[in-house]
This record gives sequence, C-alpha cells and structure tokens, in this order.
Amino acid sequence: MRTTITLILATLLLSGCNSVKRNKKFLAQGNYNQAIELAIKKIQKDKYAPKNEEHILLLEEAYKKVVADDQRRINALKKENNLKAKREVYYLYRSLEGRQQQIRPLLPLRIHSEDREAKFRIRDYTDDALAAKKVLGDALWNQSVRFLENNDKMQARRAFDLLNELQDLRGSDSGLTEMMEDAVYIGTDFVFVTLNNRSGQIMPHRLERELLDFNTYGLDDFWTEYHNERIPNVDYDYGIALNFRQIDFSPERISEKEVRRTKRIKDGWEYKKDAEGNFVLDENGDKIKVDVYETVSAIMLITEQTKAANVGGNVVYRDMQQGRDIDKFPMGTEFIFQNVFATYRGDERALSDEDRALVDNRFVPFPSNAQLLLDASDDIKGRLKAILKDNRL
Repeated sequence: MRTTITLILATLLLSGCNSVKRNKKFLAQGNYNQAIELAIKKIQKDKYAPKNEEHILLLEEAYKKVVADDQRRINALKKENNLKAKREVYYLYRSLEGRQQQIRPLLPLRIHSEDREAKFRIRDYTDDALAAKKVLGDALWNQSVRFLENNDKMQARRAFDLLNELQDLRGSDSGLTEMMEDAVYIGTDFVFVTLNNRSGQIMPHRLERELLDFNTYGLDDFWTEYHNERIPNVDYDYGIALNFRQIDFSPERISEKEVRRTKRIKDGWEYKKDAEGNFVLDENGDKIKVDVYETVSAIMLITEQTKAANVGGNVVYRDMQQGRDIDKFPMGTEFIFQNVFATYRGDERALSDEDRALVDNRFVPFPSNAQLLLDASDDIKGRLKAILKDNRL
C-alpha cells in the first residue's frame, strides 16, 4: 500500500514538473498566451497548493510581457492608416480585456516563497476598445463605399464581405442594409436562360418548365442568379441557351423468343436396393432411404417491348455584355422504354425465380412520344446538370 502511494505521489510530482517545464518553454519562445492558458488551467485546480506557486510566477511574468507586447503593437499600428491595422488594434484591445477576465476570478494569488502577492496590471480598456471599434467601423464603411463607387463586380463582392463584418461589429441599421443590398446587386452575375426547340418535335410544356427550373440543379452560387423570364431593368451579364436540335423516336418494337428450361428436382424417396433387387440395410439393420430425382422441363415464350427516345443538341454560353458566344457543349441522351414478360408451357417447377417474375409481368401499352420525353426528363436534366456544374460562370 505504501509503495502504491509513493508511486502516485511520484507520478504527480513528475507531471507537475513536466507542466512547469513546458510552460517555461512557452515563455522562452514568446508564446505568452499559451503560457498563460496552461498556468491558469493549473492554478484553477487549487491556487493554494504549494506545487502551483511556480505556475503563479510564470503567469505573472507571461502576463506582464504579453501586455507590454500588445501595447507596443497597438502604438505602432495606430501610426498606420489602413484597414488591416485598425482591425488589429480593435482585436488587440479585446484580447487585453479578455485576458484580464480570465485572471480576475483567481485574484489574489499569493507567492509564499517571496511573501507577496502576484502583481497584475488590471486596466479598464472599455473606452479604448469602443474608440477602436468606432475607428474600425468607419474604416469598413468608407472602404465599402469606395469599392461600390467603382461599380465593379469583384469589388462589390469585397464590399459585401466588409459590410458583413461591419454588421457583426455593430449590428444592422437601414443604411447598412441598403448598402449591402446594393453590393449584392452590383456583385451578382445575372444569367438569362432560354430553351430553343428546333427539333421539329413538340416538347411537353411540363418538360420545358422542369428544364428551365435552375433551382433544381443544385448550383447554389450566391453570386449568380438565373432567370428564365426577362426582368425589366436587369442588365444581364450572361446567357445560357439550351438548344434541342434532334428529338427522334424509334418505332414500337415487340420481339419474342422461346427458351427451354430444364431442371433436375427431388421427387420423394425410396428404399435403396442392390443390383440383385435386395434392400440395402444400415449397420442397425434398417432399410436405407435414398432421394428420388426427376428431370422436368418447360418452354418459355419471352416477349420484350421496347421504344426509345434520342435527344440531341447543345448548351451555349453567351457573354451578353460583349454580344458573343464564349463556350458550347454537346448535349445528348437516349432513354429506352423496356418491358419484358413471359408465358410458359410445361412443368412450372423447371422455372427459376427470375422466370416466375417474368411470368407474373404483363403487357403494358407503349408510352406516347410526349410521355416518353417526360419519362426521359431525369436523364436529360442529369446531363444538363453535369454541364452546368462543370462549367460554372
């Protein structure tokens, strides 16, 4: 028992020594925040424990150095007149205050070996942080205004990001909301989508609506908006034309074939006999039973109904501002209606499970051309979706 306690104490001491060693390394490397975090974690467990006194000393030193570093950095940044510097100043003040909030609950911290309390310079950074917040907010607003004045899509998108940051900083108001709406409008690529059926075949209106419903293609691009009807006063950037040049239907075909099915099946049992016709007995003197098999067969008449729709065309991307085509992609798909059923004559036991499924099936009316196109809509949309996803604007 004493040996176990000794081992536990040794393990705890070793663990404590390792954490102190690690914290000293953080301090020597200038990783003050990591040193503070580790020291606080240890002290929170028991700030009165003698083993934590070294962590208190490390916390005191790390805090003093990181505060001095932050103050020097703030003084240097305030001499720079750019958004990045103003942003960093604000978040440095927040770090200074956040660090104090971590330490306040632990105070006072007694260093018994030096008969004193650890010293931490606690300041009220509220006014400094509020002033820095206002400076940052004004800088975000002014930079956004400059971006939007250029009426450039990429700069409008940068303005939107800055305005989002400003919204997180100080909340929304009518002016900010209106500015964000302007940034979205200027930064958005408006795409006009048309469907042109030059195949000579009638395309169902339902299929046209489904093909032009770009919400179902999963493109999910915040900065691209697709319209299949022109909206007044919208200056479209791009056009996408879905051109159908070929829609062909094969004749309705019915083919038949006969297939023989043969199977050897178990058909009861009988007593085993030898070559002379005598019953064969087992070691207990009982007659031995053996399975009896027979071969059964059936003739299946398998009927297959088929009809196909072939759709061909292309997808053309157009720069509406410059009035020229910028890319073209072939689009084609084939959809086949198929129904297979069967009848049989002979012994049903010769049929497999797949054969029985065909026997249970029946003739169905062939779909009309319009219905076949509607049935093919998933295939057509799948091809379009692949083109649109691989060639985002």
